Amino acid sequence: MKRTINKRKPNAILTGDWHLREDQPVCRTDNFPETQWKVVDFIANLQRKYKCPVYHSGDLFHNWKPSPALLSKAIEHIPKDFWTIYGNHDLPQWNLKLDYKCGIYTLIKAGVVNLLKGTHWGYKPEEGSLFISNFNKTILVWHVMTWLKESPFPGCEDPQARRLLKKYPEYDLILTGHNHKPFTATLNGRLLVNPGCIIRQEADQIDFRPRVYLWYADTNTVEKVYLPDTENVISREHLDGKKKRDNRIEAFISKLNNNFKGGVTFEGNLEKLIQKSKVKQPVKDIIQKALDS
Repeated sequence: MKRTINKRKPNAILTGDWHLREDQPVCRTDNFPETQWKVVDFIANLQRKYKCPVYHSGDLFHNWKPSPALLSKAIEHIPKDFWTIYGNHDLPQWNLKLDYKCGIYTLIKAGVVNLLKGTHWGYKPEEGSLFISNFNKTILVWHVMTWLKESPFPGCEDPQARRLLKKYPEYDLILTGHNHKPFTATLNGRLLVNPGCIIRQEADQIDFRPRVYLWYADTNTVEKVYLPDTENVISREHLDGKKKRDNRIEAFISKLNNNFKGGVTFEGNLEKLIQKSKVKQPVKDIIQKALDS
């Protein structure tokens, strides 16, 4: 069967949660900064190909105060016609009034990115939305935690995606950020897109493929485009090591509880534990020094 190729031109590229950074995430085994900029360049090439805006739903940087070197890299690689809002990682003290201190503000002043009227972290949609008159569609860009089927963490009180669509029927498209897992939801021809992060930075992201979405205004539909995040570069060794350390600490505390004797000083209990545990002399010296200080 001959494959049908979609030749339509998208009206926008939807993305979010880039978390651009200089340091190496502990779970990555590759050259992370190099991979990061390859992914950004891939999106920039998509923008050049389709000549459409890039709408970003917040958390452009991993920290609100990127270094001059990271800002220079961002200026070099960020796609043209790039529009964003402030996420929680983008704002000092999560305070929009302090936006003049952050990296995104510098990029805005440099003319590299544009600030959307969308709803920044900590604000509600009633305080601003983006209307795309050329497409005759209303778009809400919002940095807010939302989820599809599985709650992102125990006790999560943030709204489910379909609840957001029901609550804000005035928007044809809702573009969200903050949840790093990608998904879409629909209701009565309206659409919510949570693009997720563009590159995996946590060990629990090992099984999903980062992506962006091409948005077609006439049908209010999207097409996913997978990003070139290198496979087999996520390690869980640091988690396994942490678990072993936690187990050792728990065993030590348990042993301490079992050997504790009421009416005896802390130093006496500690000395008894050291003797039973056959602690080496250098460790004894450190403990004694701490007690004497």
